Amino acid sequence: MALNVRFDRARMEYHHTSEMNGVVADYHSMCNEPERNGLCREEKHSEDAADSNNLCHIEKAYSTILSELGEDVDREGLLRTPLRAAKAMQFLTKGYKETTQDILNDAIFDEDHEEMVIVKDIELFSLCEHHLVPFYGKAHIAYLPNKKVVGLSKLARIVEIYSRRLQVQERLTKQIASAISEALEPAGVAVVIEAAHMCMVMRGVQKMNASTVTSVMLGRFYDDPKARKEFLTLTLKK
Repeated sequence: MALNVRFDRARMEYHHTSEMNGVVADYHSMCNEPERNGLCREEKHSEDAADSNNLCHIEKAYSTILSELGEDVDREGLLRTPLRAAKAMQFLTKGYKETTQDILNDAIFDEDHEEMVIVKDIELFSLCEHHLVPFYGKAHIAYLPNKKVVGLSKLARIVEIYSRRLQVQERLTKQIASAISEALEPAGVAVVIEAAHMCMVMRGVQKMNASTVTSVMLGRFYDDPKARKEFLTLTLKK
């Protein structure tokens, strides 16, 4: 008798769990279909093949550059340098393959909060599109929620997406602010970037201590001097 009761209870729990997770079950069923699996594998294989082909072309280009500079690409120290440089360049520009929609996903939440949210000192590294040398520094971001907030780490991820492209600092600042504004529709967005540019340090005027500051103010940060002052005071104070 006790065995039958346990069996009936287990069967009821099983049916309840199956109903509650019907979507998940359907998903797994779809993924287990041979035809669908084949399409998924084929798509991934196609993407991998394209990446491999691009890597090969970039590697050859770096090999040509080194040869034209007078280097011996067959010497021990440079044998794998073109490949390493190609992989590094793909990483440094990986932002081209990422979108804010991909990273935000389910990280926007309804919240009755209207006061300023600031994330400051977000480290960033990018490549100047004029000379392909680095510029690096920090981004400071604020927004005024309009009944919606976002996971704080997602603000740093947005900075990463746009900084991992060939950039100029002015456009980078604007792209970050616009992406946050479009995703959250807040009452205001403010972005300030402070950065040092190696094109001014390693070459050209060679000014070691020069830094560049850019800002974009949207919504209330643009219209309201008090909101703008509060952000700048909280962000830029040392």
